[in-house]
Amino acid sequence: MSDRPCIFSFFAGSGFLDLGFETSGFNIVYVNEIFSPFMAAYRYSRQVLNLGLPEYGYHQGEAGDVSKLTEDSQAQRIYELVKDCRKFNDIVGFIGGPPCPDFSIGGKNRGYLGDNGKLSDSYVELICQNLPDFFLFENVKGLWKTKKHRLFFESLKQRLQQAGYILTERLINSFEYGVPQDRERIILIGFQNNFLNNIAREFSRQEFLNKEILSWENHILYERKNVFAYPWPKRDFFQENSLMPCPDNIPQELTVEYWFRKNNVLIHPNARHYFQPRAAITKFALVDEGDDSKKSFKRLHRWRYSPTACYGNNEVHLHPYKVRRISVAEALAIQSLPANFVLPENMSLTNMFKTIGNGVPYLASKALAQTIIKFLVSDVKNTVDILNLTGT
Repeated sequence: MSDRPCIFSFFAGSGFLDLGFETSGFNIVYVNEIFSPFMAAYRYSRQVLNLGLPEYGYHQGEAGDVSKLTEDSQAQRIYELVKDCRKFNDIVGFIGGPPCPDFSIGGKNRGYLGDNGKLSDSYVELICQNLPDFFLFENVKGLWKTKKHRLFFESLKQRLQQAGYILTERLINSFEYGVPQDRERIILIGFQNNFLNNIAREFSRQEFLNKEILSWENHILYERKNVFAYPWPKRDFFQENSLMPCPDNIPQELTVEYWFRKNNVLIHPNARHYFQPRAAITKFALVDEGDDSKKSFKRLHRWRYSPTACYGNNEVHLHPYKVRRISVAEALAIQSLPANFVLPENMSLTNMFKTIGNGVPYLASKALAQTIIKFLVSDVKNTVDILNLTGT
């Protein structure tokens, strides 16, 4: 049996979340993504990174169609693959972040009735049908924070509990993990109770794991209250190609400029990939460095973290000290991808920025993966002993 937990990845995009799990000791065995340009980018980036092919391959299609387990349905195929995977592997998990515009505060806000909103329901149904040993569900904070969406979120959790899952959740911010970006997301993680019983006797009767038991905080580098308290620079007059030293008393590792330098964005293969509109270029020069107060035309500050990497709906992020929009290479750096992560040349600019904005920041995904694998490998027995001693 394999010691590496196996992962079935859904709504994979170009694989930012998967990469964090791969580099943390998990084995990605199945990849699902419906949009062909994203799937092509996923495959291309893995070739550049010299990562192996998933054992059960890439599936381009709608894995969320789980209305019936017919003989030739994709849901049935997934069921058979999970069954086969269990023959050779001790632990099988599902990870995925269903498309979220319908729950986004700044998005369509159609909720679970929207086309994308329905995919969250489908993902949960997929989990309940296949009963992986654990799962990760990622979505925008609107699903967790907005009252009408929260009711739907609670109904999803109730179904998962009825299917035998012990759940834990946390609203994370990516900068907590060293990502130069203010990006909040709700993370829901579930462990199948039968799986926990099998590997470590009776676990607990509680429905939700204590956050300290899962050790959510173990991989947090920067407490959010501390990050917001730093004396970040606000706005500076824009001057093309200006020089500005890093201010004292801020964590340089959370700044845009640090990551631009770290990833050598000027010589990155995606360095020349940026939109070059002629009409708005004069307007670009009028926006102060660090002025991100408007819906569109947000200029990043070199010595501050970026607002959420969201490049659709006319939201334009401008380079701190150049009269242009940020490049794909710079956006990848803001998502904390390794410097050798590359998107294919033949991918459209629109799709490049869309897949970057949709992705889970690499360092955040890596920290989440390490939190889970530490629990699976070493924390389960300790947790059981603690709970037994305390009589819970």
